[in-house]
Amino acid sequence: MSSASPPPAPDLQAAFNAFPEPARAGLMQLRALIFTRAAKLPQIGPLTEALRWGQPAYLTLKTGAACSLRIGPPPKSHDQIGFALYVHCRTDLIETFLAGPGHGQRTIGSRAVLFATPQDIAPHPLAMLIDRALTWHAPNQHAPNQPVPNQPVPNQPVPNQPVP
Repeated sequence: MSSASPPPAPDLQAAFNAFPEPARAGLMQLRALIFTRAAKLPQIGPLTEALRWGQPAYLTLKTGAACSLRIGPPPKSHDQIGFALYVHCRTDLIETFLAGPGHGQRTIGSRAVLFATPQDIAPHPLAMLIDRALTWHAPNQHAPNQPVPNQPVPNQPVPNQPVP
């Protein structure tokens, strides 16, 4: 999995080094999984890794396809958990993840998936969450037979338009 991950830039490496073990190992596993999934999604363009709020964040600056992902320690109120994968809280990413392959996973509302140890990382279920986040704003990212938000549904009248 790590072969798809470029080495972190010096500022990112310093951020990773500041995390305690075993959280650091888990965060590096999440990082590798994010890069691996991004490599399978050419429509998102290049993945940018940057620091946001002192934590590694993953963005698609060229295409704007992604809802940014961030990895780091959980909030102080969740100290018993070692690290987290964050998504934008105004999406249904966590809700959909929990309704599907992430059922039973510990989360913080619609904001993050929590992990106590690196062994808690389940790549297959997390791949769905990461893929959806990386393609959140990409055209045609929704499953077949589901309308794209803010787009008219075929064969349905458009509001304030006369019906032929």
